Amino acid sequence: MTRPVEKTVLRAVSLAGFTACVLVAIWGWRTGVLTSQERLQAMAASLGMAGALLFTVFQAVQVVVPILPGGLGCLAGVLLFGPVWGFTYNYVGICLGSLLAFGVARNCGKPLLSLLFSEKTIQKYSRWTEERDRFARLFALAIFLPVAPDDFLCYLAGTTEMTWRRYTAIILLGKPFAIALYSLGLTVVWDHLIG
Repeated sequence: MTRPVEKTVLRAVSLAGFTACVLVAIWGWRTGVLTSQERLQAMAASLGMAGALLFTVFQAVQVVVPILPGGLGCLAGVLLFGPVWGFTYNYVGICLGSLLAFGVARNCGKPLLSLLFSEKTIQKYSRWTEERDRFARLFALAIFLPVAPDDFLCYLAGTTEMTWRRYTAIILLGKPFAIALYSLGLTVVWDHLIG
């Protein structure tokens, strides 16, 4: 496949995923599942462990092929499974997806970045990679604080000399704080909008 064709296919997959999410949201709104946290939690509970597993896989895939903003997934986790289990499923899924994104980028290299992300984003953060230790510090800070495009940075890290061990440590230790901030912050906003 040529670059334009690859980019078109990736955009089509992302658009299809986004469209599916919108359709599910419309269905949920019309059936009342998305207007009542009790109904939402009852639906998730009716699926048992399969629901938790599907959600965790969705969160992992969401990092590799961004469909929705990651913060919305964090909110969904807390609304579906409560604060403790929602955080847990968010954390496991996002960490698995982050490790997968790193591995994909490690195997595919820098050309993959141009297929998935805008040149503006690539240019902005690629400067971080000019010094190895500088990139690791900035990457760790960005993962810890929810202020940067984490999905892109995970791919970018895969194109650097960062070791799997260092990357994994940064992800596992840095993600909990950012996920908790997203989850709690968006839950407060959700409660304000619905309540």
